[in-house]
Amino acid sequence: MVDNTKLHPLLREPVQYRTWLRGLDRPKVLFETIPEQNEGLMKLGARHIVSARQFDRQSLLALCRLAAFYETMPGLPCNPLQNCILISAFFEPSTRTRISFESAWQRLGGTIMSITDSSTTGIAKGESLQDVAEMFSNYGDLMVLRDNQNSSVYKMLEHLRIPIVNAGNGTDEHPTQALSDLYAIFKWRPDLVMEKGDLIEIGIIGTPKKMRTVRSLLLFLSMISKRIKKVYLINPENDIFSPGQREELEESGLGVEHVSDMKVLKQLDVVYINSITWIGDTYERMDEELRLSSNSPLKDNAIILHPLARGKELARDLDETEHNWYFAQARGAVYMRMALLTAVLGRAHLVANVPMIKATH
Repeated sequence: MVDNTKLHPLLREPVQYRTWLRGLDRPKVLFETIPEQNEGLMKLGARHIVSARQFDRQSLLALCRLAAFYETMPGLPCNPLQNCILISAFFEPSTRTRISFESAWQRLGGTIMSITDSSTTGIAKGESLQDVAEMFSNYGDLMVLRDNQNSSVYKMLEHLRIPIVNAGNGTDEHPTQALSDLYAIFKWRPDLVMEKGDLIEIGIIGTPKKMRTVRSLLLFLSMISKRIKKVYLINPENDIFSPGQREELEESGLGVEHVSDMKVLKQLDVVYINSITWIGDTYERMDEELRLSSNSPLKDNAIILHPLARGKELARDLDETEHNWYFAQARGAVYMRMALLTAVLGRAHLVANVPMIKATH
C-alpha cells in the first residue's frame, strides 16, 4: 500500500478556493447600483483605446456595470466575440496584463494570435512599426500592444484599420489597468458611483511622472473628484510631476497634495502602492522605506491596491487581512477587459438580451 503520509498536506485534500478573496460578493451590488448607460458603451465602439483622457464619467460607469455583470455571470450563454481574432503583441515583458487580456478574449469566444517577443517579428530585421500595423490590419479584428516606448502605440494607430488597445506604453499610460483599479474601488464602495455620500481619502505611493499606472489612475480619479476629499501623493522626492500634470488634475477638481512620508497613512481609505516603473530598458524601484505590512498604521476598513508584480514594498502578512484588495483587483481586471473589448468591437448589444441584464429594466 502506498504511504501517502509523505505527500504534502495540501495534496491530500480538495482544492480550497480562496473564498476570502475581497470583492467576490460585490459585483452584483455594483451592477444594481449603476443605471444602464448604453450611450457610454456606444461612445467606445470602433475606437482606439490609448489614453484615460478618451473616457468620461458616463463611459467609465457603463464599463464598470458591464464588468460587474460579467463577473457575476462568468458562464455566458452567448459568445459575443465568436469568430473574432485578437492580435496580442507584448513587446515588453508582462504576466497579468497579457494573460488577463487573453483570458478575457477567450471567455468572450474569440481566438488569439499571441506575440511575446518583438525579436520573433520583422521588427528584428528593421521593419517599421507602421508597416507592421498595415499587415496586422489584415490578420485580426483588434490589437493589444505593450511596448517600452511611449511613441510605439501612436506610430501604429496611424496605420491600423482595426482598433488598438494600449496595454502600457513606456512611462506614459496604462488605461486598462487604471480602469481595473477604479472597478475594484467601486466594488468596495458602490455608493461612490453616486453624486452624494461620504468622501474618501486616497494615498498613492508612487511617482506620477514616471509610473504609467499612476498617471492613468489619477486621470480617472479626476472623473469622480466630487467623491474624493483628497489624493495624497506619497514620495520623498521633490520632483514627482510631469510639466502641467498637477495643474491639469487640480483644474478637474481633484484635490492633490504631495507628502514625503507615510505619516498620512492612518487617515487613508484607499492605499495604492506601486514600487516598479519601466524606464527605457530597465525597471526602476522607488525608495525602499515606503513599505506596507500588517504593522503599518492602517485605518480600519482601509483597502490596499497594487497593480502587481510586488516586491518587498508589500508584505505577504497583509494577504490574509481585510486590507487585501489587490488580489480582487487583479481578478477584476479580466472582467473589466471583457467589458472594454465588447464595447470597442460594438458587441455589447449581443449581451443585452441575457436575463440578468433584462431583469433590471
